[in-house]
Amino acid sequence: MKVAEIRKAFLNFYAERGHSVVSSSSLVPDNDPTLFFVNAGMVQFKDVFTGAEKRDYSRATTVQKCMRVSGKHNDLENVGFTARHHTLFEMLGNFSFGDYFKEEAIDSAWTFLTEVIGLPKERLLITVFETDDESAELWKALGVPAERIGRCGAKDNFWSMGPTGPCGPCSEIHWDLEEDFVLDNEPDPWGFGHDAGRYMELWNLVFMQYERYEDDGAIKQRDLPRPSVDTGMGLERLAAVAQGHKANWSIDDLQDLIRATGALVGLRYGEDPDKDVSMRVVADHARAAAFLVGDGIMPSNEERGYVLRRILRRAIRHGVKLGIERPFMHEISDLVVDRMEVAYPDLSARRDFIQKVVRNEEETFRETLERGLFLLDDAFSQLSDTESNELPGSTVFELHDTYGFPPDLTQVIAGERGHEVDMAGYEEHMGQQKARSRAAWKGSGEQSIAEVYRSLGEDGATQFLGYQAGLTGSSEICALLIDGKRVDRVEAGQRAELVTVATPFYAESGGQVGDTGDLETDAGRFRVEDTQKPAGPVHVHRGEVTTGHLQVGDSVRMTVNGPRRADIMRNHTATHLLHAALRKHLGTHVQQKGSLVDPSRLRFDFSHFEAIPPEMLRGIEDEVNDQILANVTLERFDTTMDDAVARGAMALFGEKYGDSVRVVEVPGFSTELCGGTHCGATGEIGLLKLTSEGGIASGIRRVEAVTGRGAFGYLRNLEERDLRIADSLKAQGGDTVDRIQRLLDDRKSLKREVQDLRQKLVSGGGVSGGPEAREVAGVQVVATEVEGADARELRQHGDSLLDRLGSGVVVLGSRDGGKATLIVKVSKDLCDRVPAGKLVGQLAELVGGRGGGRPDMAQAGGRNPEGLPGALEKSYELVSAALS
Repeated sequence: MKVAEIRKAFLNFYAERGHSVVSSSSLVPDNDPTLFFVNAGMVQFKDVFTGAEKRDYSRATTVQKCMRVSGKHNDLENVGFTARHHTLFEMLGNFSFGDYFKEEAIDSAWTFLTEVIGLPKERLLITVFETDDESAELWKALGVPAERIGRCGAKDNFWSMGPTGPCGPCSEIHWDLEEDFVLDNEPDPWGFGHDAGRYMELWNLVFMQYERYEDDGAIKQRDLPRPSVDTGMGLERLAAVAQGHKANWSIDDLQDLIRATGALVGLRYGEDPDKDVSMRVVADHARAAAFLVGDGIMPSNEERGYVLRRILRRAIRHGVKLGIERPFMHEISDLVVDRMEVAYPDLSARRDFIQKVVRNEEETFRETLERGLFLLDDAFSQLSDTESNELPGSTVFELHDTYGFPPDLTQVIAGERGHEVDMAGYEEHMGQQKARSRAAWKGSGEQSIAEVYRSLGEDGATQFLGYQAGLTGSSEICALLIDGKRVDRVEAGQRAELVTVATPFYAESGGQVGDTGDLETDAGRFRVEDTQKPAGPVHVHRGEVTTGHLQVGDSVRMTVNGPRRADIMRNHTATHLLHAALRKHLGTHVQQKGSLVDPSRLRFDFSHFEAIPPEMLRGIEDEVNDQILANVTLERFDTTMDDAVARGAMALFGEKYGDSVRVVEVPGFSTELCGGTHCGATGEIGLLKLTSEGGIASGIRRVEAVTGRGAFGYLRNLEERDLRIADSLKAQGGDTVDRIQRLLDDRKSLKREVQDLRQKLVSGGGVSGGPEAREVAGVQVVATEVEGADARELRQHGDSLLDRLGSGVVVLGSRDGGKATLIVKVSKDLCDRVPAGKLVGQLAELVGGRGGGRPDMAQAGGRNPEGLPGALEKSYELVSAALS
C-alpha cells in the first residue's frame, strides 16, 4: 500500500466505527505555551481530555502533522543518518473521550493492522503495564500468545500528562524486524529474548483511567469517572513495514523527494552512502519547511523561525555537498505540496508563498556562502605567499563562528583547490563543546554489554590455531550468547555468538577484518559471518545456526573461508611492503596512523605533510612490485618485545603489546610487530596497484591499493574503459592519446580565435569599430557590455581600451547565466579622483553583489544580471559626481 492509501484506509476504518474525522491542527500549538511544535496527535485534544473543553463528538480520528526538533524530542542531527528519525512526521491516532475503553481500542488496533494492512500476526508483539492484567487478557482473547505479551514498568508503559491530571497505563504494539534489524546491544526490557534493536514500536495505546491530584501537598491518584483512550502510530513507520522496507526512507512519498533531489545533479539513490545521507536530509527538510511555512512560520533568528532557518540551512549545505550550485529547495518543497495537497489542502492554497519564502531564504544563505568563498579566496591567496599548503584551523573556525560558513564545506572547497585543512586546529577551537559532546556520547550503555565479554575473558584466552593449522581446526564450544546473554543451546535460525577453547578463525584486530566460514558439530551447523574480540583475548564467532542445534560442551569442527582468507593475507602482506616502501621513498618520519585490510582492498594512513608527486607514487608502487616479483619468503616468529625492538621492528598503530610479541619479516626489507595472517612468500600477492592517495587530516595522508585478484579486476576495468574511449573517438590502436590531444588543440585554437575577435570588437579593431567613449567633465569614459566574456577576458579588454584612451575610465560588464561580472580600469592620472575600488563598489549594488580592488583596477560580481545595463549607464553619473 502506498502512503496515501494507508492514510486514507486508517481514517476510513475509524470513520466506519463512529469516529469523527478531525483535520490535523497547525504545527504551532494554540493551547500549550510549553510546546514549540505539536509533537503528538493528542495535543489538539489536550483540553478535551482534561475536561476544559467540550466537543460534539466523543470519539475522533486524525492524521496529525508533527515536528520533533526541540526539547527532549530533538531529532534534527539524527535525520538522514538513521533509519527512522525525521523532523516532520505524520501520526495516525484514534481517541475516545469517555466513550469506549480498552476492549474496543485493542480490538480495533489489532483488526486494522492484521486485516486492513495485512501484517502477519506472528511478527507483532505486545507490551502492557506490569499490573495491567485486563489489557493482557484482552490481547490473549484475540489470540496473541502469552509469550508474545511483555510486561513493563512505569518508565515504558505508563503515561501521564504531568505531575497532575489524567494518566494511565499504555499498551504498545511492536513489529519484529527479524533479520532486518540493527543490533542495539541492549537487552530487551520485555523478555522476548532478543536484542532491543529487533523490535520497533508501531502503535502506542494509552488508557487514561486515573487522575493524579494534589491533596495537602501530596500527589494522590484516583479513578476517572469516564476513562479515555489516546493512541498514536507513526505513518512513515507503518508504511515502511507495510511496503516491506527496512528504513522509512524507502517509502514512496520520501523516495519521490529523494529521487527528485538526486536528479538535479544526475545522482541515483543507493550508489553512494554519503550522498544518500544528503539526499535524505534534503527530502526530510523540504517536507518540514513546506509545512512550517504553510503554517505561517517565517525564517528568523528567534524561536520557531530559528528552527525553520536551521532546517533550511542544513538542507542547503547538504545540497551543496551534492553539487547543487543554484537555489533548489523551493523546487523540492513544491514537490512536497504536490504529494501532500490532497491530505493537507492548506498546503496547496499557500503554494506560491511557500516557494517564495523558501527560495528567498536559500538565496540569502547562498550569499552567506558566497561571502565565505570570498574570504576563502583571500585565505588561499595568503597561503600562496607562504610555503604552507594547509588552511589554518583558526581560519576555518572564524568562517564558521563569525560568518556561518560550514567547516565541512570549507574542506570540500579546499580539497578542490588542492589545499589541506587543519581540522585538528579547528577542533581545538571548538574545545569544550566537542568535549561535552564526546562525554555525552560515551555513556551509551557500553558497560553492561562489555561485562559479559569480560566474564568470558576470566575463563582464559582463546587459543588461535591459524598460524599452525591454517584454515581448519577442532575444539569445544565453551560459551553461547544470544543478544549479549549466555545460553546453553542455540537452534536453527537463531543468530548467536559462539566461543570455543581454540579457533583457526582470525578475530578482527590490527586493521585486519575478521574471518568468516563454518562451524559444524554432530548435531548442527553454524555459519560464521564475522569474528571479533570485543573484550580481551576471547575470539567471538558471530553468525547464524543454519541447521540443527549447537550447545555448550559440543565438539566442533571449524573451517575458515579459504579464498577470502587468501585475499586478506595478500592485502595484509602488501600493507607491510607498502609501509616499508613509503618510509624508503618519503623518509623515516612516515609512521602508520591507521589501516584497513579486507578481502577487496587495503587502506593505509600515515604521517606525511604534503601530497606525493605522481612520479614518486610510481616509484613506491614499483618498489613493492619488485619485492613481489622476487618472491621473498616471509619469516614469522615470537620473541620478546625488547628483542623485536632491537631488530628494528615497527609497532602497529593502535595495538597493545605484551612481553611476548609476534614479528613478521620480509628479510632485508620490512620488519613489523603483527599478529595478523600473511602470505608464505611475497610472490603470492601477485601484483599491487595503487588506486588513490590523498590527505585525510592535518599531516595525515591515505593511500589505497588492490592486490591479487582485486588488482587484475581493477586493471581489466581500466582496459575496458580505455577501449570504450577509443571507440567513442574512432581511434585506432594506440592512437587514443594523440586523438584527444588533437581535439584539445583544436578547441584551444578555436577559443583563441573567439578571444581575438572579441578583443578587436571591443578595442575598435573590428569592422564595426569599438565602443564610443563619452566625455564626462573632460574625462573619456567607456562603459559597455561584452557578451560571453569571463573576468579574465574583461580585464584584457579593459587594458586594450585604456591603452587606446590614454587617459580615462573604462567600465566593462558581462552576464553568464544568473551572474553578472563588472571590472573598472582607471588611468594612473585619475586614480586619486576616481578610485576604481570605490566606483566598482557602488556599481556592484546595482547587480546584487559586492566588489573591490585597487585604485587603478577593481572587480565585482553579483546575482542580478538584469541590473547590468543600468549599472553601466550609472557609471557616467558616478564618474561625473567623483570629478565634481
